[in-house]
Amino acid sequence: MHPDFPRPGPPPAHDEAIDAAVAGLTGLDAVPVAEHVERFDTVHVALTAALASIDKV
Repeated sequence: MHPDFPRPGPPPAHDEAIDAAVAGLTGLDAVPVAEHVERFDTVHVALTAALASIDKV
């Protein structure tokens, strides 16, 4: 590997809570637009909680 390029880090860890939250967006195109906000809010809350817990690892 060339010394001027950073070495690749370990693959990102998979968090089941994050995966589940993002999966809530699957099929969003088949859901009425009025329900999109609730889905996005749910994902936002889950991702915010995951980010907040990073320092506690």
